[in-house]
Amino acid sequence: MADIFERLLKNYGPIGQHRERAHGYFAFPKLEGEIGSRMKFRGKEMVVWSLNNYLGLANHPEVRKADADGAAQFGLASPMGARMMSGNTNYHELLEQQLAEFESKEDAILLNFGYQGMVSIIDVLCGRHDVIVYDAESHACIIDGLRLHPGHRYVYKHNDLEDFEKQLQRATALVEKQKAGGILVITEGVFGMAGDQGKIKEIVELKDKYDFRLLVDDAHGFGTLGETGAGAGEAQGVQDGIDLYFSTFAKSMASIGAFVAGTKSIIDYIRYNIRSQIFAKSLPMPLVIGNLKRLELLRTRPELKNKLWENALKLQKGLKEKGFNIGKTDSVVTPVYMNGGVEEATAMVMDLRENYGIFCSIVVYPVIPKGHIIYRLIPTAAHNDEDIQLTLTAFEETKKKLDAGAYKVEAIPDMAEVQ
Repeated sequence: MADIFERLLKNYGPIGQHRERAHGYFAFPKLEGEIGSRMKFRGKEMVVWSLNNYLGLANHPEVRKADADGAAQFGLASPMGARMMSGNTNYHELLEQQLAEFESKEDAILLNFGYQGMVSIIDVLCGRHDVIVYDAESHACIIDGLRLHPGHRYVYKHNDLEDFEKQLQRATALVEKQKAGGILVITEGVFGMAGDQGKIKEIVELKDKYDFRLLVDDAHGFGTLGETGAGAGEAQGVQDGIDLYFSTFAKSMASIGAFVAGTKSIIDYIRYNIRSQIFAKSLPMPLVIGNLKRLELLRTRPELKNKLWENALKLQKGLKEKGFNIGKTDSVVTPVYMNGGVEEATAMVMDLRENYGIFCSIVVYPVIPKGHIIYRLIPTAAHNDEDIQLTLTAFEETKKKLDAGAYKVEAIPDMAEVQ
């Protein structure tokens, strides 16, 4: 019989295998200081492009005051227990009511976390006879929810409507053959890696032809897209066609928690059957109070979203003018695609941080194919023109070094030795 721990320690995984060299720098870095466009990393000031603080609410004075007042009045322990038993309050219900109204839905339910929330929603909605059709580039929380699904699932090529309809036909045939179950389609409002919006409008149009329900994960669209900030459904004019609208508070709201909104009947079903909420402590009161204030600012301060888009468009325009490939993004998420190996990518990251004061997230193999590098830049309302110009200059200069082979190294450096 094999020892479980012994088996695990023989293979730390594609990222974990570099842990001893990468920890604290490439993995688990520590940003210090007030959350904003500039923070400190290892004692040096950086222009930071890795925080999903889209509307700059993390340190908004009204938000900080609401957070502090909520903690002072209620403490972190309140309310005690799960909401079904002893952890419900008027504030929780008020936040749900306001979120539902904002998303033009009948009702909404709060969830403790975005990741956990999406996993749980899939679990509570689908049984063994149900079939799920989902986009190939779905977020990990959707993939993990699918792993719990006991029934069939069909994946379609990313935003490929022809393949989507093909998989929908397969799902329909299976449901008709087994004479049981239904179809749930899952897509994202904005895909967080590439920044392109999901084809929600086109998917909704197919409801006239096929029988399915639509769940949209709009983590990156909530607060950033649409005339009022209600998200990708609003932006594409099909909010009514979304059966369940999901988002997290971790992006535009710069907080913790999530919600799902839909018709009152299905939200009530979820409320009384979603195991991750029934058997978990209620969202703490300071977070609920703080999220009420964040939602108020999101709804009443359009200048925050306007500033976010102003910065995003300046950054994206500047990158394209300098010849960078930013893909098909039609959101504020800004990917920068380059060619190179893992070692080159790490050397380039070090140069950007150590010599240019630019901190941004990088994606390499095994998340994407070998030989490719993606820098994911996250503009916020807190950035300014100087931040953008410094970043454009840094990328232009480091790209020249990358193309010239200056970053070719033998292995990832041991960051414990780098001072």
